[in-house]
Order: sequence, then C-alpha cells, then structure tokens
Amino acid sequence: MSTPTALVTGASRGLGAALTHVLARRGWRLVVDGRDPERLAAAVAALPRPDLVTAVAGDVADPAHRAALAAAVPDRLDLLVANASELGPSPLPRLADLPVAALERVLAVNTVAPLALLQAVLPALERARGRFLAISSDAAVEAYAGWGGYGASKAALDQLTAVLAVEHPALRVYAVDPGDMATDLHRAAEPDATGLPEPGTVVPALLRLVDGELPSGRYRAADLTAVEADR
Repeated sequence: MSTPTALVTGASRGLGAALTHVLARRGWRLVVDGRDPERLAAAVAALPRPDLVTAVAGDVADPAHRAALAAAVPDRLDLLVANASELGPSPLPRLADLPVAALERVLAVNTVAPLALLQAVLPALERARGRFLAISSDAAVEAYAGWGGYGASKAALDQLTAVLAVEHPALRVYAVDPGDMATDLHRAAEPDATGLPEPGTVVPALLRLVDGELPSGRYRAADLTAVEADR
C-alpha cells in the first residue's frame, strides 16, 4: 500500500501544525506551507518524520507560491487541507469601517486561494479519490460584530465546498467549523484566549473526516467529537 500524501496550508502554527504532527506520526508524506520561513522550518523540524515533509514557505494568495506547492505534490494526493486564514484588521472593525483593500485581502486568502489551489492539484486528488478539507468558522453562519469580512470569506468558502461536492462526487469535500481555539488568529481578534481549547483538541474531529466515510458536507468539530465520544 502506497504512503498517503497530504498538502496542508498554514501548517507552521495552530490547527495546521497540530494536524500535520498527527499525520506525520502516522507516516504520511506532507507538503506544507506557512508565511514565515523560519517558523515553518522550526515546525517541520519538530515533526516526527521531517524527512517525509516538503516545506514551501510563502503566501497562499500568491499564484507563484501556489504553483510551487502544486509542483511539490506527487502524482496522487490523498488530502488537501485549506487551513491558512487571514483575519483582517485588528482590532476588528465594523463593516462600515472595514477598508475595501483589507476585505479583498481576506477574500484572497480565505476564499480564492483554497479554490485556486484545489484547481492546481485536482488531477492528483482525483487519482487518489481524495479529500478536500476546508477550515471554516462559526462566523460563516453567525452574525458577530466585527467579524463581517472574515465571516463573509468563510461563508463563501462553505458555498464553494458545497458546489465542489456536487461537481466532483468521486471526492469527499468537507467544510469544517473547528470552534474557538487558542490560536494566534483568535488572540489577534480577542486577546484574552483564557479557557479556550488548544488546537490539538480539534484534530480527532478532523481525523473522522480524513479516515471515515462521512458524506461530503459541512460539519462542526464539536458534533464530530461528540459522536466519537458516544461510541
């Protein structure tokens, strides 16, 4: 049986780092990225099998970077995780005060880049009958003051995954709301992250989508974890 391969964006910290650590421990080959080259290198060095990891530092909104990521993917790709995210201005402004350029940046990272990257690796993903996992947010479906730009970008990402699932029934296409976590992104929005769960606690929910046979769709990590706990 061939070694499975995953491409995970935003893998230098937070949920991306936690997920890649578990996949590496399982012996997966990994293609990972992050904006900060030093931080990405440190994250890869801390993985159980750094020899199985290809790290490509850069910004997912950059077409040249996405091309480099796609070029690092082998003939078959079992899993694509669109995890890299952009919050926007901090402190979070009202929509009436959100600079249009900032909204364009948020949409470029959170919505356009995941689709563009999927397009770039789609042949390899289809060969493996693989899975596309897009990290969404409760802000995609709830109206939180200050979260309008970020929430809109994730709502659009949800819709993209829903349509992709219809258009590519041979793939498993998921949007998943991980819930609030103690991440740098959350701290930038709300500096007091006291009591929030660590990103690693969400990984078991993601693994249910990676390992299981759940149909394509949108899921909440809390629901996936609750079902697992009831077994």
